[in-house]
Amino acid sequence: MPLHEGPDPSTERPLSVNPFYGEANPVGGMSEAPPKHRLADAPLPPMTAAQLVQDELMLDGNSRLNLATFVTTWMEPEAGVLMAECRDKNMIDKDEYPRTAELERRCVAMLADLWNAPDPSSAVGCSTTGSSEACMLAGMALKRRWTQRNKDRYPAARPNLVMGVNVQVCWEKFCNFWEVEARQVPMEGDRFHLDPQAAAELCDENTIGVVGILGSTFDGSYEPIADLCAALDALQERTGLDIPVHVDGASGAMVAPFLDPDLIWDFRLPRVASINTSGHKYGLVYPGVGWALWRDKEALPEELVFRVNYLGGDMPTFALNFSRPGAQVVAQYYTFLRLGREGYRAVQQSTRDVARGLADRIEALGDFTLLTRGDELPVFAFTTAPGVENYNAFDISRRLREHGWLVPAYTFPANREDLSVLRIVCRNGFSADLAELFLDDLTRLLPELRSQPHPFTQDEQAATGFHH
Repeated sequence: MPLHEGPDPSTERPLSVNPFYGEANPVGGMSEAPPKHRLADAPLPPMTAAQLVQDELMLDGNSRLNLATFVTTWMEPEAGVLMAECRDKNMIDKDEYPRTAELERRCVAMLADLWNAPDPSSAVGCSTTGSSEACMLAGMALKRRWTQRNKDRYPAARPNLVMGVNVQVCWEKFCNFWEVEARQVPMEGDRFHLDPQAAAELCDENTIGVVGILGSTFDGSYEPIADLCAALDALQERTGLDIPVHVDGASGAMVAPFLDPDLIWDFRLPRVASINTSGHKYGLVYPGVGWALWRDKEALPEELVFRVNYLGGDMPTFALNFSRPGAQVVAQYYTFLRLGREGYRAVQQSTRDVARGLADRIEALGDFTLLTRGDELPVFAFTTAPGVENYNAFDISRRLREHGWLVPAYTFPANREDLSVLRIVCRNGFSADLAELFLDDLTRLLPELRSQPHPFTQDEQAATGFHH
């Protein structure tokens, strides 16, 4: 048995204690209210701090009843465990977390295959914090390719980007931040998204690209990407202008491959240079994760790519954001692995069935006119029917909120500012049973709404936000 000698007093030091585990005054936790807008002088016990936060969060809406958001509000417990295990991994540190980086690479390869890249092994892509960052990266690539081809005219010539007026606000931000003129095709009549011929007519030698939306946030409809490419092909034949297309598939790029396989919208169209999607929408992952892919290396200028050392090798990166957790990327890989093509098809078909069924039953109430039916994105928009004058879309949104349902009401942009609509986004987790409960609440509200002398919500700007 070994003998142990006592420690040398000159080398002895106290154990290091994390300040979180240090002493907290239990009386102070009961009698001293912490300030709201500055740091308190003393700490609180963890249970007290947690309860204060939980008490405030109780007043948030229930995310499962939020029919405004496209963002995923339910995942399997196993995904939650994986995300918890990876929340402390910094996605930007490829060399420190090589397996997380490898899962990101596999996700890009899977998407390149899903979107029919001519050679999936040569497609390039990256994860992002969401579709907004992905759109910014795609726009930067379009602008840089244009400036490379027009070095003799830039910066004197001002670049422009053509899109429908229905684009998500991130595209307007891109044009503002990167000094690009936004040329928008307005809505007309019953056309609520971009018209291919009108888009082609807005193009000129300064056009860096045209954005097509696979799933408009305004009404859930797909823009005709193939027709848009055909219109630009004809433009090139007439003028020589070679205008690339970016497909903003924030939602539809994770729906169409499974439910509309015969729809041609992706890299099968040679004019499509890049595609983005939101993993945290119909990619079925908690926020926030997005993906941006380019059909080949030529579509993404090399000068935009930064390189970091990765396992002694070279890892190219392209991002606006730097530090972010690896949890969402790991969750995306888990979901790809978990569902496969057939699993995704089943989930998205179930969601579309709920949307179409609910849309039909709302139409059958007689008070509403459907603008879309949920047969593209599982999303539909509707407005009050002709002759309904006692209430408006904003009254409905306000009254449904009293029952916990968050349904956005908003007016359309130019040239349909006269149209006020409600939009319902059906996601995985919004089941047929929940749709039945929603319809019951809406039906019970109708007699009260019909008895109103006039619409009560006059300040439409204050009625509800338009949530993408």
